[in-house]
Amino acid sequence: MSGALKEVRIRISSVQSTQQITKAMKMVSAAKLRRAQDAIVQMRPYAKKLQEMLSNIVSNSNGDVSMDLATERAVENVLVIIVTSDRGLCGGYNSNLIKMTRKLIHEKYASQFNNGNVFILPIGKKGYEHFTKSGFKVVDKYWDIFSGLSFEKVQAAAQFAIEGFSARKYDAVSIIYSQFKNAATQLFTTEQFLPVAKVNNENSKHNTDFIFEPGKEILIAELMPKILNTQLFKAVLDANASEHGARMTAMDKASENANELLKALKISYNRARQATITTELSEIVSGAAALQGA
Repeated sequence: MSGALKEVRIRISSVQSTQQITKAMKMVSAAKLRRAQDAIVQMRPYAKKLQEMLSNIVSNSNGDVSMDLATERAVENVLVIIVTSDRGLCGGYNSNLIKMTRKLIHEKYASQFNNGNVFILPIGKKGYEHFTKSGFKVVDKYWDIFSGLSFEKVQAAAQFAIEGFSARKYDAVSIIYSQFKNAATQLFTTEQFLPVAKVNNENSKHNTDFIFEPGKEILIAELMPKILNTQLFKAVLDANASEHGARMTAMDKASENANELLKALKISYNRARQATITTELSEIVSGAAALQGA
């Protein structure tokens, strides 16, 4: 029985050590989440207003200005930008993003995929590793953006997609990422990056007539790429906050599970110890009785 007690003691010690790690990781993620949440909360209204302005300009152009980045054409080649994390231990965060990407490809771009015309641009190590191992055509230049997150790094990835679309290397570009809602909730989202989507004027509250200075064509040529850069940066900031929220929640649940396991192990340990004591007492009583009989 002493062997069983030793085994339970080892398991208790192991679970306690794991619980210390999960609690520490939860605290680290909580600190990172606060900074990431502040960044996306400040960025979101600015990015939203820019996106609305861009969509309104595209919708109200009436073909009077050439806008290559808003031109829809037959889709033969597709670029999918997926934003995952660099590290695991964040619940189903990465697996849900990967599943959504595969679903988009097989439901919307199945013929392009069968022709070998679907390309993946992963931002984050987990997405890069998965799609590389799965044999997809992967753009391997921007997966390490989170190692030193900055607007300049995200801008380089956005420019790659913009230049590829302009050169007709890609006919459609989509972004798959997680929108941050709160620490426990992430909204996995697919957005059309290129061509720039138009506003449905029937559902729009108002139709804005812009006055352009300098000329409309010059301004749009300068403005459109910058707004698209901001759109991708907003998606990456959303994903960054979502990752830390998902990891904090996962580590909190892991700590709770460790507590439950410790309770069960301690009960098991106490039962085994009581059984050992009972056995020893029985042996003592039996020995004493034998001596009295002698």
